Amino acid sequence: MTARPHILLVIADQLSARALPAYGNRIVRAPHFERLGSEGVVFERALCASPLCVPSRASFLTGLLPSRNGAYDNAGELPASVPTFAHHLRALGYRTVLTGKMHFIGPDQLHGFEERPLPDVYPAGLDWIPDWRLGDDETLPWYHDLSSVLRAGPIRRTLQVGYDAEVVEHARRTIEESARADERPLLLVASFTHPHDPYEVPAAYWDRYDGVEIDPPEHPEPPVPLDPPTRRLRAMVAADRIEVGAEQTLLARRGYYGAISLVDDHVGSLVDALSACGLADDTVIVVTSDHGEMLGERGLWYKMAPFEDSIRVPLIVHAPSRYAARRVGEPVSLLDLLPTLVDVAGGTAPAPGLDGVSLAPALTGSEPPARDLPLEYLAEGVRAPQVTIVRGSRKLVRSLGEPDLLYDLAGDPGERTNLSGDPEHVADARSLGAVVEARWDLARLDADVRASQEGRRLVAQALATGATASWDHATATPDGPYIRSGQDFWQRLEAWREP
Repeated sequence: MTARPHILLVIADQLSARALPAYGNRIVRAPHFERLGSEGVVFERALCASPLCVPSRASFLTGLLPSRNGAYDNAGELPASVPTFAHHLRALGYRTVLTGKMHFIGPDQLHGFEERPLPDVYPAGLDWIPDWRLGDDETLPWYHDLSSVLRAGPIRRTLQVGYDAEVVEHARRTIEESARADERPLLLVASFTHPHDPYEVPAAYWDRYDGVEIDPPEHPEPPVPLDPPTRRLRAMVAADRIEVGAEQTLLARRGYYGAISLVDDHVGSLVDALSACGLADDTVIVVTSDHGEMLGERGLWYKMAPFEDSIRVPLIVHAPSRYAARRVGEPVSLLDLLPTLVDVAGGTAPAPGLDGVSLAPALTGSEPPARDLPLEYLAEGVRAPQVTIVRGSRKLVRSLGEPDLLYDLAGDPGERTNLSGDPEHVADARSLGAVVEARWDLARLDADVRASQEGRRLVAQALATGATASWDHATATPDGPYIRSGQDFWQRLEAWREP
């Protein structure tokens, strides 16, 4: 066992923690994930920094919240000069390889990775800039709708199925190359697009759930009174105008579970490759996601919400020769990933200034420090900054210009009752509210985000005029027909789709 182990970071897009066996799910068929959990360190409540792809990924790469790293939304550019964990480990002598989705925006498509053999599945340009000038019922053409829910079922081919097959192929090849010809320790990020919607999977994965009773949402209806985040997100996907019945909900959840099984098979393939190459005993495997999935709870789908199903993600660290299997109950953040990986790699965790802390002590038996965990949401589905503070079982959500939401998950895991204004919870409301006020100037953040949107709209318009150049990552192998900058998102998905 060497001081600097190989590290395999597996990222499954939009994977809810409670959809995995390690977190109590007894319906999903994911034996490889299950084994990693039973033999690994499982963080019971890991929270993303922002429940949307680009800001979440930029945050766990840098250990900085979106308001500090600049990647506010899915057209937010992470500056090339901001250090990521790939920069840190590369400086420590690691071979750093990214295969799969990371959704970097802008001309830097590596951000510290030495190699990236596969292009991204999504465009690198300023295609998906939210517009906070719109009314609550106004949407942009690329916003989520309910089509993924309404057409859930088995399918021959999708963009995501083809892409993830390439991800695992390149990842296996990287493992074999490192074992054969590279003496450096390896940081390999294998980032899959599943189980992100649409909830369509090949028949083999759909059929794995034949005869299986799919669980319905625990709370399929929104709470009364209706809270603003739920109201806005339901309006955005037209949930109030388009009914999703109980049967269709179960079909969508079945498709989602089938997609998890698909990723599970890919993870098993990577674990087999590590074993075949003699690297298994000296590799730390980390499993996580960028955000969760509402999956019909509250009548909501996808992510973008401050509620547990949207923000709670798996975090499993598997290295039985180094870390005994255990479960960690204290809430942690994906902002902790950078300092943790640096520690695992034998480096010195960065000096104070990050929004996360190293979880390395928790891997060897200590409890992480009890602390307030921050989250931000600055993208579509809101019209002003929405921030969240989590302290143990309590959670405060504050949106600029709106009343606070306060929940205590110990007695209300479905977040049905807003305790803000309840005389018995005045102390919690004041204490958590003071943390929000000390950490954020929401009026200033609102102005910064709006100015960023306005500037990026101008840049996007200018770059689409005259001779154009693409930021999409170029590789030595021909790019697949994925979604490139300037292309219509829904049309490109449909071009791949083969019922």
